[in-house]
Amino acid sequence: MRLVTAVLLVTTATAQAHIALTFPPPRIADQKEGPCGKVGSTRGTTVTAFQPGETITVEWNETVDHPGHYRIAFDDAGNDAFQNPNNPNDNFPSTMVEPIADKAGGHYTQQVTLPTEPCTDCTLQLMQIMTTTVPYNSFYYQCADITIGGDAPPPGDVDGGCSAGAGAGPGLLVVVLGALARRRRRCASGA
Repeated sequence: MRLVTAVLLVTTATAQAHIALTFPPPRIADQKEGPCGKVGSTRGTTVTAFQPGETITVEWNETVDHPGHYRIAFDDAGNDAFQNPNNPNDNFPSTMVEPIADKAGGHYTQQVTLPTEPCTDCTLQLMQIMTTTVPYNSFYYQCADITIGGDAPPPGDVDGGCSAGAGAGPGLLVVVLGALARRRRRCASGA
């Protein structure tokens, strides 16, 4: 019974997502309310450090297809600069890249060059504009908390360590199922 419950919990959490920011890791998994997925969401403990002017590859998955496009925006002081676009001609100072074409599901990557000015309370926003009808009125959001400058390693400097990102993905399910199977075998053998 516990095995079924674990599988249902992991499957349910995954099935609710329409978009899933994978890098940088998202602040929270929620995504239905702006500007960062849930009203009142605040900077979390998962913060990714980058160098000033660094070009990074933002990555995400679209799990439920919608018409429309994507946008990546940046705020150097929290997340109060993010605005919802109303039409294709909107151009906000926080917007880094728009439109990013929708390709009917799957894995997406988009390179962006971060500002050269250091900041310690920066936010990167991924927005899915889920319509082609103007005025736009349907969005999903995810944000990543980042810093620019300070203790960030130089671009390309990898220490070989593991990352503790926000999304466990199917790997967690495999680990849980393996542990439960080993425990069941141990209990059955009387150990």
